[in-house]
Amino acid sequence: MDTPLSTIAVVGLGTMGTGIAEVLARAGREVIGIDVSETAARHAVTALEASTARGVQRERLTEEERRNVLARFRTFSDLQAAAEADLVIEVVPESYELKQQVFRELDGIVRPGAILATGTNALSVTRLAADSAHPERVIGLHFFNPAPAMKLVEVVSSVLTAPQAVEAVTALARDLGKEPVAVGDRPGFVADGLLFGYLNQAAAMYEAKYASREDIDAAMKLGCGLPMGPLALLDLIGIDTARTVLEAMYAESHDRLHAPAPILKQLSEAGLTGRKAGRGFYTYEAPDSGTVVRDALTPLEAAQSAGGRPVSSVGVAGSGTMASGIAEVFAKAGYDVVLAARGQEKAETAKSRIAKSLSRSVDKGRMTAEARDETLARITPAGSLDAFAEVDLALEAVAEDLEVKQQLFATLDKVCKPGAVLATTTSSLPVVACARATSRPQDVIGMHFFNPAPAMKLVEVVRTVLTSDDVHATVRGVTANIRKHAVDCGDRAGFIVNALLFPYLNNAIKMVEEHYATLDDIDAAMKLGGGYPMGPFELLDVVGLDVSLAIEKVLHREFRDPGLAPAPLLEHLVAAGCLGRKTGRGFREYARR
Repeated sequence: MDTPLSTIAVVGLGTMGTGIAEVLARAGREVIGIDVSETAARHAVTALEASTARGVQRERLTEEERRNVLARFRTFSDLQAAAEADLVIEVVPESYELKQQVFRELDGIVRPGAILATGTNALSVTRLAADSAHPERVIGLHFFNPAPAMKLVEVVSSVLTAPQAVEAVTALARDLGKEPVAVGDRPGFVADGLLFGYLNQAAAMYEAKYASREDIDAAMKLGCGLPMGPLALLDLIGIDTARTVLEAMYAESHDRLHAPAPILKQLSEAGLTGRKAGRGFYTYEAPDSGTVVRDALTPLEAAQSAGGRPVSSVGVAGSGTMASGIAEVFAKAGYDVVLAARGQEKAETAKSRIAKSLSRSVDKGRMTAEARDETLARITPAGSLDAFAEVDLALEAVAEDLEVKQQLFATLDKVCKPGAVLATTTSSLPVVACARATSRPQDVIGMHFFNPAPAMKLVEVVRTVLTSDDVHATVRGVTANIRKHAVDCGDRAGFIVNALLFPYLNNAIKMVEEHYATLDDIDAAMKLGGGYPMGPFELLDVVGLDVSLAIEKVLHREFRDPGLAPAPLLEHLVAAGCLGRKTGRGFREYARR
């Protein structure tokens, strides 16, 4: 193990093995590619030729460097070729039997100082090591797909792994330009351990017909800034692969959140495994194509606003960041806006906040001074809800307290004209409870904007069992007019985004509680391995730990799933007044402004 890792064998030349081989060859390592399929070996060589040719074309490689890279990659069909390797990385299919067979054969082939690494993302590294003649040299080395592009590498130690093997492999990962994260041996490790629970919940949400596949995916992309929606990502990963990972996670955790949603089994057994099969949650142009084509489930492009009520004036109740942001959005779109707060002074202050926001847009060249002045002129501040007498749409953005909201809706019921649409921006409370506070529950609907409202494109449109069709159509039409993307969902805790986001955040906290990984490693893993714009602890501190805890409690109360119980560490931090950035301390400490 003291030998530099200069000659590396990659066993299994599928997509991942080929990608790892490319990374190694480009970094100057001698690479021995091994696959029982000569076709797979040829494809790997062809893929490397094409990739390096693109590198030359884009002036990232010279022609001589390309020739050297190609010369460093040799392919074989027999494991005996690994005899000269300092490190062997196996990336054969996720099966204990297959992997154990490879390790048993390698025991009799490689020299004593060689390191054996498994690329598994679901199986126990300890179990694979225990079956080897030299368990101390077995380690997990989990690259992410596509390996040349993704920066994260999880270095997985079992209780049997020698520290020298960990050090050598970690140094190699850094030499390859990757970010190694040290983790212990449990199914899914960090990134997949958090990611697959979230993907599973999304599949279950779709299976329950709570929301369409398009709306679930759009909600998570636009509401969380994710590069892909969860169902599209399951198709990319392979639904059969996801099912295998989840089965392994559930076998260890017995957490219902990890029990594979039945739809994953149904699709897998029908051969509808995602992009590679040409069909999974979506239908693709051809196997291995990323181009989605219409199928029987694709929504029609018909105007959603047909049959809606006319809306020209909007009332926004509240004086906080969300209320002023929503008022700004409507005024920019040409609506006359009444911004009502508890007192004229608070309303004027909220309008001043909007004026500053619009002036920043002028300074950045996003709007003209004339457009700013016209937008501001459309906003009328008011110190009472009585000013909503003639609005066509009344929207509340007050405190997330059911009693407060119900009192406000009772007032709107008295003040607003017949036929006005009454909407709540709640993110977690039951919309129907607000509706029942009025004598016209058919006119009440949820319009959940995301913060900051002027920037975030998503609006979750939440209809209750009492909401009328024309009110739903009205809100869909208005959402399109203010240039936001509407997704439909039913009236249950968390709607789409929070119901999928907060269990993932809660599971990240549990990882830290269990001393499985550090805050920094978990945040790095999710940004580098999952493409998340923020790590879970960065996000929790931004959202506010008190807000996060309140949402977790609502989800747990609604779904009664033990896996949704708020992590004790979150409760302790909130009790201590450590609420995140707004208090200067949450999971991390922040400089006071």
